Amino acid sequence: MSTRSRPAFRDGGLTVLANRVARTGATTPAWPPRTAVVTGASSGIGREAALLLAAGGCRSLLVGRNGAALDEVAAATESHRIAVDLAVPGAEINVASRATELLGDIDLVVCSAGLGAAGPFDAMSPDAIAQLVAVNVLSPMALVRAMLPAMLDRGHGRILIVGSIAGSLGVRGEVAYSATKAAMVGFTDALRAEVGRRGITVTLCIPGVVDTPFFQRRGAPYVRRWPRPIPPALVAERMLAATGRGRAEVWTPAWLRGAVRIHDAAPSVYRGLAGVFG
Repeated sequence: MSTRSRPAFRDGGLTVLANRVARTGATTPAWPPRTAVVTGASSGIGREAALLLAAGGCRSLLVGRNGAALDEVAAATESHRIAVDLAVPGAEINVASRATELLGDIDLVVCSAGLGAAGPFDAMSPDAIAQLVAVNVLSPMALVRAMLPAMLDRGHGRILIVGSIAGSLGVRGEVAYSATKAAMVGFTDALRAEVGRRGITVTLCIPGVVDTPFFQRRGAPYVRRWPRPIPPALVAERMLAATGRGRAEVWTPAWLRGAVRIHDAAPSVYRGLAGVFG
């Protein structure tokens, strides 16, 4: 599967998503968004989200660490970009200020940047663990914290966090990564409860295995025969549609929710299946 696959629909980008939202009766805040900040926009799910938002007429500030790849996406979407490492303390303030300067009020914040790691937990260095926490937990929390006051002042805004099935079902060989993604489950649940009645929606995307450079970057390719990786464009389409509806969570593929239900209802059965399928 290509990591450069495009959204499954072409006729107006987010216009299609807007029609879906309209059928659900969702009214506030307005959708499609006029402005957005997208992290992890240089590749994978973040890249596809940027393409889809641009197709719907949304003006975005794209954020990433790979300046050359970010330039390519920015050119394709006619978006602003800022190459920055959000794991560096204070970088989120720079991004928030730049976004306001370039775009004005921000309707949507998409936190899709992430870092992976694989291997036995006892062999992981403290520095590697700290980096995972900085990128996967502290960075999105800091950016949301920087963007949230303006949204609360206006009384509307949307926040979309890209998590992982590893945060709901711990994965052997990915102990620290699973822990960081589990932290995002708690973060989004608590934040939603805190700001939901103040006009802010908080959506958590929980994808399974996605066909992106994620596995190459973590230093261990994906080798399981099942489940097969899904295109990042499909994840981007579904998570933006769910955000437009104001949904709390979106699972891609949807059957992942069934695995979590088995885990919760029959832990011993789930552990047996996990022992077979990994």
